[in-house]
Amino acid sequence: MTRETERNNYSIAQRKLFLNNGVELAYYDSHPDGGAEDGITQTVVLLHGYCGSSAYWERVIDDLEQSVRIIAPDLRGHGRSSAPVFESYTMEMYAEDIAEMLIKLQIHNLVLLGHSLGGYITLAFAEKYSKKLSGFGLIHSTSLEDSDTAKQNRDKAVEALQQNGVQAFVDGLIPKLFAPDNLEAEPEAVERIKEIGYATALQGAIATARGMKERANRKHVIEQSDLPILLIAGANDKVVAKESTFAASNGLTIKEELRKSAHMGMIEQPKELAAAIVSFVKSKQ
Repeated sequence: MTRETERNNYSIAQRKLFLNNGVELAYYDSHPDGGAEDGITQTVVLLHGYCGSSAYWERVIDDLEQSVRIIAPDLRGHGRSSAPVFESYTMEMYAEDIAEMLIKLQIHNLVLLGHSLGGYITLAFAEKYSKKLSGFGLIHSTSLEDSDTAKQNRDKAVEALQQNGVQAFVDGLIPKLFAPDNLEAEPEAVERIKEIGYATALQGAIATARGMKERANRKHVIEQSDLPILLIAGANDKVVAKESTFAASNGLTIKEELRKSAHMGMIEQPKELAAAIVSFVKSKQ
């Protein structure tokens, strides 16, 4: 399947379901039949970052879905999912969306991996629903809460969104997520990520910024877990430094550094990221 040529498609989600809380959740499913006929026994759920969508994963899915079932939702307020009116989308709200999605899809014993915002949601999910997981991980994310400066920046983001809208905000945000060399070498990829971001609902972007500001420190979720954990950091990440990604660990933690990436390893080093995920999943079998 050639996804990168679909430039006008801001999401790769091909299915939708309605949650009991009223959210219409769009999602990509590599094996809607469960994958048993193809010998697929493990499900990996991928959660995208802020102002992203399931399309964030389009460069890694082909390498992953040969060995695992991939579920990649558009988080509420993003992509093709609905944007319910709330002052704040807390990480706990997002986690409940994922939990209900999994119930409706009858998926258990999964690996949950989250990029940036998706990592914060992964930790909220793992804190409450660890028995549903066989492993989890953070990709360019952290278990730490926002610093005072970061909280101020969330407020500035909300103000910018309210004054100038999503497109102007995304135009300012996305270039900061790439390593300088990659920003110069792959202008089309940068534009693609912007296009994905433009589809974020204004309500969703604002409520999510507030939710990220409010999130709790969840180092204990990692440190007290008895599950395998994958932590992936970008050597050139100026948004979440590798020290923040690696701030907590347990005895089953695998740490990977993408040396040519900043905050967008799934775009900057997709083959290496996919290989790290496959290796992590296989190590648990």
